[in-house]
Amino acid sequence: MSELKKKYLHTTIIPIRWGDMDALGHINNTEYFRYMEQTRVEWLEEMGYTVDLTQKEGIVVVTANCTFKVPLVYPGSVEVQMYIENVGRSSFSTTYELRLRGNDLMYAEGSSTLVWISIATAKSIPLPSNLKMHLESRLSQGKF
Repeated sequence: MSELKKKYLHTTIIPIRWGDMDALGHINNTEYFRYMEQTRVEWLEEMGYTVDLTQKEGIVVVTANCTFKVPLVYPGSVEVQMYIENVGRSSFSTTYELRLRGNDLMYAEGSSTLVWISIATAKSIPLPSNLKMHLESRLSQGKF
């Protein structure tokens, strides 16, 4: 992930639940993807894009990955910071940094590529202009 290109979008604090742990006593790998998803959904809702079963277009995740650096464990809260890295015609790339709240150590980092689609055709369509302008504005800002 390019430290020079990414620009901050959103932070979410999520309590770690006892049930998030696996038999090895650390947070199950699938939970990291849920933490990133929750951050992404909260940001999209703040931007005015909510899930509505009658909507004609929306966003889908086409790639998602996570690098696990240090195991998260219960109790605590995970702080997920979301960044934008690049914007295309119908897609954009995000990155995530996961830390235990109150600790500067990065426990995991991830990324996802999001594509705007027509629900009827399941094909990509251009990003809504206000969303694209917001993302491009963030990328053009001078500081990290």
